Amino acid sequence: MSVISLTCIECPIGCALEVEMENGNPVSVKGNGCPRGKLYAENEVVCPKRVVTSTVRAKNGVMVPVKTDRPVKKSEIFEIMKKINQTTCELPVKIGDVLVENISDEANLVVAGNA
Repeated sequence: MSVISLTCIECPIGCALEVEMENGNPVSVKGNGCPRGKLYAENEVVCPKRVVTSTVRAKNGVMVPVKTDRPVKKSEIFEIMKKINQTTCELPVKIGDVLVENISDEANLVVAGNA
């Protein structure tokens, strides 16, 4: 049995977590202050995921803030960024508009702020 130490990033508290692993699977989590920390630790040691945030250039040159609408596999972020860097949009757009459907793992690329 091995132990992996993590710092939870689900909230600003940053609990120090210890995940006991057996045969590549988490069997227990210690140190979490809430259920979200336990779930974060279990997912992080098996398949870490993150929400990707970036910008897309509109056709008139304005930069539009964007993000994935759900976490994506950390191992796919560079491929996702290649797709984002090739994306443009036509203004006007509003927060929540989908710019790229299914950019990865059924996550969409959506407008995250005002352009």
